[in-house]
Amino acid sequence: MVTIEFSAQEKSEIVDKIQKYFNDELEQDIGQFDAEFLLDFFSEKVGAYYYNRGLEDARIVIEKNLDKVTDALYEIEQPTT
Repeated sequence: MVTIEFSAQEKSEIVDKIQKYFNDELEQDIGQFDAEFLLDFFSEKVGAYYYNRGLEDARIVIEKNLDKVTDALYEIEQPTT
């Protein structure tokens, strides 16, 4: 399986969101190290579910558009008899 890695900027933004969530929703402060550890845990243990769902969503969009292209090709096909 391909390892999903975030850029430093992306990781920083996600860590900030984790810290904000803990503060706003749980009324707990969480340090940067702990937030990064939590991000790594979810990325490793749960990330594949989200990744696979994204792939399935993309597959559905591609299949629908491929059907449209196929239909359009049949519409412009010229008779041969």
